[in-house]
Amino acid sequence: MKLLRHGIAGQERPGLLDAQGRIRDLSAYLPDLDGSALLPASLDRLATLDIDALPLVQGNPRLGPCVAQVGKLVCIGLNYSDHAAEANMPLPKEPIVFLKATSAICGPNDDVEIPPDAEKVDWEVELGIVIGKPGRYIAKDHALQHVAGYCIVNDVSERSYQLERGGQWDKGKGCDTFAPLGPWLVTRDELPDAQALALWLDVDDKRYQTGHTRTMIFDVPTLVAYVSRFMSLQPGDIIATGTPPGVGMGQKPEPVYLRAGQTMRLGIDGLGEQRQRAVQASID
Repeated sequence: MKLLRHGIAGQERPGLLDAQGRIRDLSAYLPDLDGSALLPASLDRLATLDIDALPLVQGNPRLGPCVAQVGKLVCIGLNYSDHAAEANMPLPKEPIVFLKATSAICGPNDDVEIPPDAEKVDWEVELGIVIGKPGRYIAKDHALQHVAGYCIVNDVSERSYQLERGGQWDKGKGCDTFAPLGPWLVTRDELPDAQALALWLDVDDKRYQTGHTRTMIFDVPTLVAYVSRFMSLQPGDIIATGTPPGVGMGQKPEPVYLRAGQTMRLGIDGLGEQRQRAVQASID
C-alpha cells in the first residue's frame, strides 16, 4: 500500500494511492496515519479493504507529511561510502546518530524556509524507515518485523549552524520546514529490498545527487537494531538513513547552497517524488 495524508496543513486526512494513481480517502477507517495506524494489526486490516470502493478525493489536494505525530525523527550521518569519500572523512565504525526536531516536519511539496541569517542551506535526499512495531534491544535478524514501510526524507541542513556554531549537529538540522516527508509511505510488503533503490535530487533542474542504497555502510536491519540499543522505537518513529554524494557542501571547486526562489526535486525508486520551493523565512 501507498499510504498518505491529504488536505490543508493541520487538518490532513488519511488516504492511500490506488493503482491508477488516484487518492482514496481512509477517514472512515482511521482518524489519521499516526503510530497506532501503523501497528501490524492495523496495516493488516487496511490491506483487506476494497480500494475501489473507497471514496475518491477530487482535485489535486496538498499532501501532508505521510506520518502524523512522529515521536522521534532519528537521523544517521555519513552512511554512504561515496558520500564519506566526498566529505573526505573516514568511514564510521558505528552509525553516527543524531535527532532532528519533529517541528521541522512538513509536507513533501511544501515550501522550505531559509532562516533569516542562514547562508549555507543544503539538501540531502534520504530513505526514511517508518517504524510500525515497537521494540527495544531488537535483534538484527528480527529488525524488519518492526518496519511498517519507507518514505522519502529531505534532510535539509544549514551547514554553518551545523558545523560552525558550536555544539552538536542539531542546530543545523531542526529549523522549521527542514524535514519534508512523503509523498507517501510505502508498506514493506511492496518494497522487499530497501538496499536496491536509486536516489536522486535536482536543484533548478540540475542533477546534484545520484546514489543507490546498496552503497549504504549500515543497512536497514543494522540501523533499526542499532538505534534500538539506545532508545526504544515506537510506531510512527522515523529513521532517516543518510544521504548519497552530491550535497551542496561537497561541490567542487566551491560549495553550492540553496537560495530563495530555487526549487528542489528529489525521488527514490518506488517511493515517489518531492518538490519544494525555497523561500525566505519571515521574522515574527
